[in-house]
Amino acid sequence: MPKTRKTAKNNLVIVESPTKAKTIGRFLGTGFQVESSYGHIRDLPKSKLGVDTEHDFVPTYVVPLKAKSRVAELKKLAAKAGMIYFATDEDREGEAISWHLSELLKPTPEKVKRIVFHEITDEAIREAIANPRAIDLRLVDAQQARRILDRLVGYKLSPLLWSKVARGLSAGRVQSVAVRLIVEREREITAFKPQEYWTIDAIFAHGTDRFPAVLAKLNGKPIGKFGIGSTQQAEEIRQSLNGKTWAVAKVDEKKITRRPQPPFTTSTLQQAGNKRLGYSSSQTMVLAQQLYEGIELGGAGAVGLITYMRTDSVNLAQKFLGEAQAYITDAFGKSYATGARAYQTKSKGAQEAHEAIRPTDVSRTPESVKPYLSGTQFRLYQLIWQRAVSSQMADAELSSSAVDLADPGNAATFRATGSVVSFDGWLKVYPTGLQETVLPKLAVGTAVDLAEFSPNQHFTEPPARYSEATLVKTLEELGIGRPSTYAPTIATVVSRGYVEKVEKRLKPTDIGELVNDLLVKHFPNIVDYQFTATIEDDLDAIAEGKHPWQNTVREFYVPFAKLLETKEQELSKKELTETASGAVCVKCGKPMVIKIGRFGRFLACSGFPECTNKAPLDKNGAAQPLQLLDEKCPQCGKPLTQRIGRFGPFVGCSGYPACKYIKKTPAKEYAPCPKCGKGKIVAKRSRRGVFYACNAYPDCKNAYNTEPTGEKCQTCGDLMIAGKEEPRCGNKECPTRKKS
Repeated sequence: MPKTRKTAKNNLVIVESPTKAKTIGRFLGTGFQVESSYGHIRDLPKSKLGVDTEHDFVPTYVVPLKAKSRVAELKKLAAKAGMIYFATDEDREGEAISWHLSELLKPTPEKVKRIVFHEITDEAIREAIANPRAIDLRLVDAQQARRILDRLVGYKLSPLLWSKVARGLSAGRVQSVAVRLIVEREREITAFKPQEYWTIDAIFAHGTDRFPAVLAKLNGKPIGKFGIGSTQQAEEIRQSLNGKTWAVAKVDEKKITRRPQPPFTTSTLQQAGNKRLGYSSSQTMVLAQQLYEGIELGGAGAVGLITYMRTDSVNLAQKFLGEAQAYITDAFGKSYATGARAYQTKSKGAQEAHEAIRPTDVSRTPESVKPYLSGTQFRLYQLIWQRAVSSQMADAELSSSAVDLADPGNAATFRATGSVVSFDGWLKVYPTGLQETVLPKLAVGTAVDLAEFSPNQHFTEPPARYSEATLVKTLEELGIGRPSTYAPTIATVVSRGYVEKVEKRLKPTDIGELVNDLLVKHFPNIVDYQFTATIEDDLDAIAEGKHPWQNTVREFYVPFAKLLETKEQELSKKELTETASGAVCVKCGKPMVIKIGRFGRFLACSGFPECTNKAPLDKNGAAQPLQLLDEKCPQCGKPLTQRIGRFGPFVGCSGYPACKYIKKTPAKEYAPCPKCGKGKIVAKRSRRGVFYACNAYPDCKNAYNTEPTGEKCQTCGDLMIAGKEEPRCGNKECPTRKKS
């Protein structure tokens, strides 16, 4: 293969990210100029629909204001370039970005080459440069169809929600289905009725060994889960067991093998990131993007540590398979290497990429790159490395044993089970938290002592709320969305206020339930699981060139537009958002009603707007009376009251809305600012939430994203702030941060 560094010097390579540009530039050398588009440089306009629904759904694209200067720069560079390489990501989104760049830069066809690669390494980049292709318009059409469908749903349905429910709401083709899943799970939990059952648990002893067992049979018949259903039954059984002698009646031993799990896809990476590391789907994808685009490894420069992170394939490159077997043999021994393993993709419609997520170099172990990574980057890279390497290792082998312990008449039988890892295999690299239970060596007929036993009451548990991991898994199983959509979908439903996180689980809000019920009843296709999955299949067909994209959009939009027009006339905001409360307004005597707005339910006078009396509701739906304080409003003289608003509790005038006075409370001061020494660090609020910054702003711009602990870093003297596991230094340049 010819060396790319000897080609002409006037070649322009365009990628989406400046980090990616820096890493690729190091491999290509002086013969190429690598530039970033900084993401999308063209999109549908925000101020209007941007889709001509009367003429084959032709989209109108505009260059956002923030991208105009960058587009101008790229046009100048493109005009001077001998060859232009579009090196955006290899999925539909990346293909569309390349197409938009081509449409804006308008180079002559012979000057344009599209290159793709699954990893940012010297070899992969050289291979891509040597084997360019044309822009795949089928992938572009599929992306356009998805974008236009989402725009039609969002821009047509959202105004209906504004007029019939509350302003600021939105609907989306995938997000609304996600909300439906969360709402339905919450209602399963609410409707759940626990069922009582009992177990008889025991501890047996043989010599110095003690081991647990559970009552499994009575009079030769197995006890099912609900076989003991009351306190009385449990007590009768307990009494019948008193005074009996026990011996080993049966011993079963067998070998069990456990195969390794396949390497990560986007979905399984998000699931494991959430379960094992506690990362949100969005956080996992941001970190994975950083690892993919390149990390500075000291003298080695910027290096892409993992392959492309948006994929639904579990295939691995032959080169990696060979390198992995060599590494496993060298690091752990021949018994751990069994030859290359292949896995079958199970996700519905998997086809967007050609390889699973893996390290670009198996010898680049997590510990070897740890000094160059942040703590969060390191943990994710370690997870990816362990999963990919373990997928090519030998099966784990377990010795499983089950011992039946019975009385002489076989009236009752306890069972003790145990398992021991006899060969760890792939578990050596990717441990799963498997708990070993060791039973003593026992032969049939051996006498054992019943050291203690007791009935234990249990109740069946309702299904758990979705975590981000289980929601992603369910969406994938239903064929809804694609790898690149899961993280932004979850982030959207949370930011819109349809869903909130409670102890890391997803719980629907009042407004989320209301919007979901409206869509389920009046726009069933929008939130129908099968219908949404079918659209994903149609998008796949477009990407394969089997289906014109306009047909897919038309088949959806024509009936949707008619239904929308009908519902605009039929639906009443009053009927949707108000219910009787049984209370009477203390100000005017009219009935009070329970209303629902964007931020939840509240009690309001039915005489609105003539009477503006309203009150918040507690978590049980009961009205919370105004808490009048022994303090007068400085503006109108009425008593001040404790209120709760969208940003939490505050003190305001009881004469609201005639008087809008709000008492300003001094912000809590955490510590003197270590940067300027003049101001104090206080809590502040922005559109993204609470942060902590110097109150001498704008003269001092020192800020922290988590709460200061009040202590100082022993290394650099900056403030210590709350961390995920323990406090850490607030100074990003502190050596303690770089090592964490």
